Amino acid sequence: MLLSQARKRDNGTVDGQGSAWWAWSETHNLNYSRPHLVELVNSTDVVISNITFLNSPAWSIHPAYCSNVEILNITIHVPYDSPFTNGIVPDSCSKLCIEDCTISSGHDAIALKSGWDKYGITFGRPSSNIHISRVSLKTPLGSALAFGSEMSGGISNIQVDHLHIHNSKTGISLKTTRGRGGFMEDIAISNVEMDNVQVAIQLSGHSGDHPDDQYDPTAVPAVSRITIKNVVGTNVSVAGALSGIDSDPFSAICLSNITLSVSSSPPWTCSNVSGFSESVTPQPCSELLSDSPLLCYSLPSYFPLATA
Repeated sequence: MLLSQARKRDNGTVDGQGSAWWAWSETHNLNYSRPHLVELVNSTDVVISNITFLNSPAWSIHPAYCSNVEILNITIHVPYDSPFTNGIVPDSCSKLCIEDCTISSGHDAIALKSGWDKYGITFGRPSSNIHISRVSLKTPLGSALAFGSEMSGGISNIQVDHLHIHNSKTGISLKTTRGRGGFMEDIAISNVEMDNVQVAIQLSGHSGDHPDDQYDPTAVPAVSRITIKNVVGTNVSVAGALSGIDSDPFSAICLSNITLSVSSSPPWTCSNVSGFSESVTPQPCSELLSDSPLLCYSLPSYFPLATA
């Protein structure tokens, strides 16, 4: 199928009828994982377009270990009180594009991952070369755009632009914890509109648990060269909550041209982070005035996917 045809065609609606699964999950009557609506494993050259996904039992679209994937013009809707229902969750994928989508979910709307603790480190396949553009995200109980917390294989070379985030608990979130290892670096997020968001920007080095007790507590993640620019937010409770890991600070966190209408005081809280900021209102923590702008990451252009 030609890509131009894929963009225009109406491919219908998929209803996952997840209510029974949500009830079983909340009463702890499940001894196995809930199914996802679409799961791609070790796949290449895939286009998912012009489909409405409703009521997924768990995640709506989950590409894992995939490359050359385009997700275009889709709508995802799950009730906000459905337990841990995510929208699109790329895991250890490369050359992936998400464009012109509308997502409302019970937990994270878009979450980039790359494996869990020693398993992600051993497999060693980062999520990289990913472009997300022109998406509208809503999640009253989760993060609109999330990175991690399972990110042990690494997340890098990510470009995100033209986001509309509304009625959400957290706008942009990078999550990890001691024992993860791996890295999150070279991420550029720009041209974001937020409205009615509790926390606009969250960086946490104390998020998530571990699948077992075999993780290495000395395996600390590297979080660096994260650029967020050209953001406007109204009805925001907290501008930023940035907390790295003691003895493993997040570095080169760069903010520019950001204006947020914030109701809390102080608007920013920071610990174990360093970075650069300019033209940011309200003024961020002093920790974000300590790095040189030469350390900041910028992704000048995006490569075309190989999908025909």
